[in-house]
Order: sequence, then C-alpha cells, then structure tokens
Amino acid sequence: MEKTVIPQGYSPCLNLYDTQKAIGLLNRLFEDTLGGALHLRRVSAPLFVEASSGLNDDLNGIERPVSFDIPSVEGEAQVVHSLAKWKRLALYRYQFSVGEGLYTNMNAIRRDEVLDNLHSVYVDQWDWEKVIAPRDRNEAYLKETVRTIVGAVADTQSTLRAVFPQLTALPLVEREVSFVTTQELEDLWPDLSPKQREDAWVKDHPTTFLMGIGGKLKSGKPHDGRAPDYDDWTLNGDILMWNPVLGRAFEISSMGIRVSPESLDRQLTLAGCDHRRELPFHKMLLEGKLPLTMGGGIGQSRMCMLLLGKAHIGEVQASIWDEETIQACEAAGVILL
Repeated sequence: MEKTVIPQGYSPCLNLYDTQKAIGLLNRLFEDTLGGALHLRRVSAPLFVEASSGLNDDLNGIERPVSFDIPSVEGEAQVVHSLAKWKRLALYRYQFSVGEGLYTNMNAIRRDEVLDNLHSVYVDQWDWEKVIAPRDRNEAYLKETVRTIVGAVADTQSTLRAVFPQLTALPLVEREVSFVTTQELEDLWPDLSPKQREDAWVKDHPTTFLMGIGGKLKSGKPHDGRAPDYDDWTLNGDILMWNPVLGRAFEISSMGIRVSPESLDRQLTLAGCDHRRELPFHKMLLEGKLPLTMGGGIGQSRMCMLLLGKAHIGEVQASIWDEETIQACEAAGVILL
C-alpha cells in the first residue's frame, strides 16, 4: 500500500472525543500488562543521540536521520529512528540482571517514510528490552515471548470492549499464534511480493509471527530489510495480525533475540557494514561487554488503529500529511488529528 485508501462504507466505531479517551486508556492498560508479563521497568529515553555513537537505528540503511548541531556540544545530533541499540546499552549501564528488562515510550521522526494508511513521519512505539541468559538464545524462548505479547494485546482489547461497547463490532484478536518463516512463504508463493505473501498467509492465520527477517532467501533477496547490528536474523521476526478494516496483514511489532558478538561479526560482513566495527557501541558488543538481550518495538498508533477499528493512522496520532492524503480523508469523512 503506497497511498491512502479509505475502504468503501468505512465508519469509525468511536467518535473523536471517545477516540481520544480510548487512546489514553489503551496506552495505560497495555503498558501495565506488558510490563508485568515480561518483568519490565519503565525508563526515560532520548529523543536524539550523538551521530558518532552508532546508537541510532539505521533501519534499511538508506533512510536519512533528522540531524542538527548543538552549539555547545561538539559533533552532530540525530533524532532517533528507534531505540533498538540504545536500550541494550542502557541495560548495561543500569546494571539490569538476567530476566529483568525495561520499556520506554519512544518517539521518532522518519522523514523518508512513504505516507499511507499505516505510515507516518512521526513514529510512536513501546520500545522494550530485557537481559537473557545464554540458554535462552533459542527459538523456543522467542516463541514463548511472542505468545506473552499477543496475550497482553488480547487482554487489553477485552478491557477496552468492556469500557467502550461500540468496539464489540470488531472481531477479537486471535490468541493462538501461527509461526512461519520468510523462506516458507517464499516457497509457497515465489511469484508474489513479500507483502502479498504476508497478506495471503495472515488472512487464514489471523495472528502470525513471521520469522527470519534480514538475511537473503533462496531467491537471493531478503524478505525485508533489517539492520545487521541489533536483531539476530535467525532469531527475529514480526508480529502480524489481520486487520479487518483494511483487509490486509498488519504489523504491530518487530522484535527478536539480539546479536551476539559472533552473529554481529557475521552480519556486519554480510551487510557490507564492516566500517561500523569501530563505533563505540559496536566495539563494546564485539568485545563481549554488553549483556545478551532480546527486545523489540510495539507500535502505539498501530495498536490503536487495530483495537479501535481505525482505517488511517492519522485518526490516532497527530502528524503532517501530503495533499493527496488530506483530500482522500476529507472525501471519506475521516478526521485527521
């Protein structure tokens, strides 16, 4: 989807005022539920980091960060794309123990994002990270954590439906998780695009964890881009849910077990990013100074869209939109915040 499309006959379940109330309640409910389930403590996080630190998330490696200078500080500052690497360093600095973790409200600017129903230049998500033991760097532990997160989403939805009966018109989140790899999807539908494969699978498996994102498949192409210096490409994935309003697969979270020194070494070479080895964060990781962790980001606006039955992300967050989006929403009677 590369432009705004409002489904024919779409009508929001909640009016503007109730939507704002529901967003606040949803955020509080999910934070408490997720924090309790994964043993996470809330911490404060930066809006920007030093460019030279190597802490900013490089996403697919082509997105331009918003940069600026600070007269009294040497060097350049960058508004974060996400906190994928900062969180791991924070766990080290704050001396978290195995089994403990943190979460934070992350706000970011992604200036090169293609604007459509799901994407905005403003990004808001719950970024979380926890310390794990070497024995937990495996697929079984990853799947167990995915089920816990899905359970937190479903529990949040149940409470929202009790407070706002209008939301009972929406289907319940499927608690049973289907696990599938990106290679399995390519084998099933080699002639479809990655997003088309996701739609085809998730339509019949409404809650799916799609595993193995970042590395090349048999076709020689990756399913999707993933920076080489946080997720282990063999132990990561996206939580996808079927969005009944838009009639498509809907990513609510990107997550995974993070790179070890060995997998970082391998992935930097595969990605052609060996120059990052000299950055402070990467040197610490390669030298084994940082704890083994897992973590991810869970989209706050995405969650609100799904559980409140919204067709456009601008109905649940305030941002700047192109003229085509504004006109399409006005024609459909959709109010952008």
